[in-house]
Amino acid sequence: MSVAEAPTETEVADTPEEAAFRARCRAFLEANTTRKGDGPAVDRSEGDDEWVDMARRFHHAQADAGLAGLQYPVEYGGQGLDRRFGEIWTKEASAYSLPTFATTISMGMCVPIMNDFGTPELKERHLARMIRADEIWCQMFSEPGAGSDVASLQTKAVRDGDEWVLNGQKVWTSGAHYCDYGLCVARTDPDLPKHEGISMFMVDLRAPGVEIRPLRQITGEAGFNEVFLTDVRIPAEWLIGDLNRGWNVAVAMLMYERVALGAGGSGPMSARRIDGLIEAARERGVLDDPVVRQDLMNVYIGESILKYVGLRTRAALKAGRAPGPEGSIAKVMSAALAVRTASVAMRIAGAGGVAWLPDDESGDRTARGVLGAPAIGIAGGTNEVQRNIIGERVLGLPKEPSVDKGVPFKDLLVGTQKRD
Repeated sequence: MSVAEAPTETEVADTPEEAAFRARCRAFLEANTTRKGDGPAVDRSEGDDEWVDMARRFHHAQADAGLAGLQYPVEYGGQGLDRRFGEIWTKEASAYSLPTFATTISMGMCVPIMNDFGTPELKERHLARMIRADEIWCQMFSEPGAGSDVASLQTKAVRDGDEWVLNGQKVWTSGAHYCDYGLCVARTDPDLPKHEGISMFMVDLRAPGVEIRPLRQITGEAGFNEVFLTDVRIPAEWLIGDLNRGWNVAVAMLMYERVALGAGGSGPMSARRIDGLIEAARERGVLDDPVVRQDLMNVYIGESILKYVGLRTRAALKAGRAPGPEGSIAKVMSAALAVRTASVAMRIAGAGGVAWLPDDESGDRTARGVLGAPAIGIAGGTNEVQRNIIGERVLGLPKEPSVDKGVPFKDLLVGTQKRD
């Protein structure tokens, strides 16, 4: 069985400079990573730090080669190139298994937010280190009483002289246990409505008062964490964006997240899985089974459509627009495709996906994929939230009724908040 390559951007002839850059990308990728399907998957099991070290080494080499932070200003550690060079890198890198899972959020969300909203002083101090992965960052949004409704967050930030004092709890914080800093949304004025009166801060995750507790998942891994903030003091200048305008920063960050996870062409939800499924079916001797072939084609079609959506997203970025609702479309599609792909993988594996010998890595990988796939419908905003965004911003449907519009947050009974 053979399938054509998924759709790509309209071919545009490279200028001599772009052709030389493309050749540099290919040479670097050949020397520093492996083509998809040519090497073993990186073990991301809990307690194994190798994959974090691999990500750091890769980004160090990428920066040393002048291939990191392509579109960010030179004075902040980038290359100062236009978006065409970013497209070339993305296209060439899509054929390789980049060891960058540990830095997906840092590079895909935190770097662009620091570039867009950070002060010149913060960008000078941190952006180059973020681009090189000398610093790895995470995002701190969700709370026990504020999941899909992030604006109901209760973590507080109170100004005390030249510092802010943070108290509260975050949950489902990916990668906090190995990250250096986090971008944290906290409430700075409870007298304002819930979408107002919140601000974005950077937090040193090694600071006194920060406690990180891993959350073990059904897969056996512990990539998520609870983060407790108890009288955590941060400098006043660590405010990201304007005071009490943190919701705007958070929305921009979530849009970048959906692009990084689903529509950007290189995130964990946008990986090309059909090749591995075909190879597994061939090894199991079921490639000629008509039901299996139909399943494989459905996965291929889904991946192809998702890539088309990714092209629209990158076209918007090329035009200078921030990621929009197309990121939500890709996110919903990615979640559905992940579950479908896991189901097909289990059907191909048969009993080997339920019980396997200790030295059979494929069985463990298949089982973890099936158990972990439904979580993709939650990460980066639940499918329900994404469908609301699509309905309102794409289809033009009316917004859901809101009973808290204009009401001060302190007067709302939301999350775990109780009225005195």
